[in-house]
Order: sequence, then structure tokens, then C-alpha cells
Amino acid sequence: MKFVLVGYGRVGIRTANILKEEDHEVVIVDADPEKVELAESRGFSVVAGSGDDDSVLEAAGIETADAVGGLTGDLTVNLSACVIADRFDCRTVLRIDDDYHADIYEKYAAEVDAVVYPERLGAAGAKTALQGGDFDVLGDLTENLSAGTVTVSDGSGMIGEQVRGVDLPEDVLVYAHGRAGEPMTIPLPQTTIEAGDQIAFMAAPAEVDAVQQLFGGTESPPV
Repeated sequence: MKFVLVGYGRVGIRTANILKEEDHEVVIVDADPEKVELAESRGFSVVAGSGDDDSVLEAAGIETADAVGGLTGDLTVNLSACVIADRFDCRTVLRIDDDYHADIYEKYAAEVDAVVYPERLGAAGAKTALQGGDFDVLGDLTENLSAGTVTVSDGSGMIGEQVRGVDLPEDVLVYAHGRAGEPMTIPLPQTTIEAGDQIAFMAAPAEVDAVQQLFGGTESPPV
């Protein structure tokens, strides 16, 4: 598969390395000359420029890309890259952080297929470790897993089930849960699923769609 990654910072670097190890074609887009040089030195195809520029993404081969990731620390650039990529029928992945604005995301939600929230995942892991839980295994497995979020729909068969009691494939891990409008946290044993809840999970790439269908929802950003 071919992937265009906008941003070669800490998130982009790790993502690019994983995809490269799996023998996928990866093209990096970054406006920082130092990051461009670094990516080139590591053997990646690189297009220098901003990810919110149509001509830059076209130079990166967006017309033939399977997916585009907006992975910079700038939400505006990430959103713009996803909006442009959506015109070419690419799968779009948006990175957000603690400073994202829900109104901006909602305006462009139709152009975004999935949202990644590195800071939230890191915080969830830290909280679990501080509470005595074993989160090390997740760090070992992330190179072979994909993270996703789903909003539970009104017609989901999971409503009323305990989050930790949901019958999922053994390689699927639910790591955070939140009520609508509330922060996501590690689910307690007694926490039950309600319509509108957000579920954050990790799964093998082939299982992501099945998990989303199981909860009967659509991808959404963590809150």
C-alpha cells in the first residue's frame, strides 16, 4: 500500500518506520528543512512543503495513495491535508492534541475517516501503570496494532454490557471509555456501555472495521 504522511515529527517518524518495516510505500511531506533532510537520510521519499498545499500533496502522489495521515502538531495543517486527500478518495487519518477545537473538527468530520490522539493514549498508559496495572504489553504490541475510536450508536447490541466484559477477539484491547462530553478514562470493572459513549481500542488492522461494526458506531475524536 502507499501512504502519504504529512509531518515527520515524533508521531510521523514512528508511523513511517512501522510502515516501512512492513514494506509499504511511504512518502513524507514536511516543510521543515531539517526534517526533510532527516527523512531523506533514512531512505524515505520526501516532498518539501506544507501539507495544506494542494500542489505539494499532488507532488507526493496523493492521486495514487491509499491513505493520508495528517500527523503534524498543527491541527489546521492536519485537517487541510485530510480535506484535500478526501477529494482523491484516500483514507484520511487526523492527529489531534489537547488543544484541538471540537467545532473545527465537526466542520470537517465528513472528510476524516479516523482520529489518533497520541497524548491521550500516553496518558491512559501512565494512569494504568500508576494504578498498578500492566500497560507494558501495549507498548510492545503497538507496532503491530492500530488504534481507533468508535461512538456507540442507539441500536448497538453492546448497550448495557460492561466495558470489560464485552466479547471481543483476543487481539483487541479496549483501553479507554468516556460518556458523551466527558473525558475518556480507563474503564472500571462495573462501567456499562450506553448510547453515545466513546470507546477507544487497539486491534490488528484487519480487525478495526469489525470492532467498529460490533459497537455499531462511527469513528469519532476522543474528548
